[in-house]
Amino acid sequence: MFTGLFQIYKRELASYFSQLTAYALIVVFLLLSLGFCFSFGHFMEVGDASLEYSFFRWLPWFFMFLVPAVGMRLWSDEYRTGTIELLGTMPVATIAIILGKFLAALSVWSVALVLTFPVWILVNYLGDPDNVLILSSYLGALLVCATFLAVTSLVSAFTRDQVVCLVVSVFFCAVMTLAGYEPVLRSVNSLLPEWAGEVLASATVDEHYRSAVRGHIRWHDLFWFLSMTAACLYGTSIVLNAKRS
Repeated sequence: MFTGLFQIYKRELASYFSQLTAYALIVVFLLLSLGFCFSFGHFMEVGDASLEYSFFRWLPWFFMFLVPAVGMRLWSDEYRTGTIELLGTMPVATIAIILGKFLAALSVWSVALVLTFPVWILVNYLGDPDNVLILSSYLGALLVCATFLAVTSLVSAFTRDQVVCLVVSVFFCAVMTLAGYEPVLRSVNSLLPEWAGEVLASATVDEHYRSAVRGHIRWHDLFWFLSMTAACLYGTSIVLNAKRS
């Protein structure tokens, strides 16, 4: 089933770093995340040794815009160039192609997160932080990236227009992010029953990401991220198989 996955992964990863797009998005992410950390996050003034409030709390806001910008070409580009038909003739299972392309895009974001290491070095130089807590926060950030990429992959499978894919994906990622914040929940509770607000909160990225940032990823948080990612990737395979048949 997974024969050819590594070849697809290598091809896709090489294509990302053979263009300026990946480099530009990584640079923009680094400027935003580190810039917000030292400005709006008030890292030096607060002395936030865990980086929870000065650095990690901003990441989902950046991801909901930037992650779809990396993932919008996952399938839209294949439709536009006509290589989707070539992929259909390859002796590779659809799920292997999907995972290869998904993991390549996720690797781009793994590189982006690793390149934020200066803030980790700085916080260790200035104090004695809990590095296990920081590692948990990074894992949570990567899980958010994986979820948003899976959502973008599903949207991309429906359309060959990258701009449409970007706009729709950003919308869904924004809903998954913003719906967990208190002002939004208060508005929902004022219009709908209280249980509806609780269901909405439990289905948002922020609800599960905050556990990771606080150093204790619960099993049901991990299950939520993995199940959302798997569901979107499975949905991608259904759409692609339907179009190939």
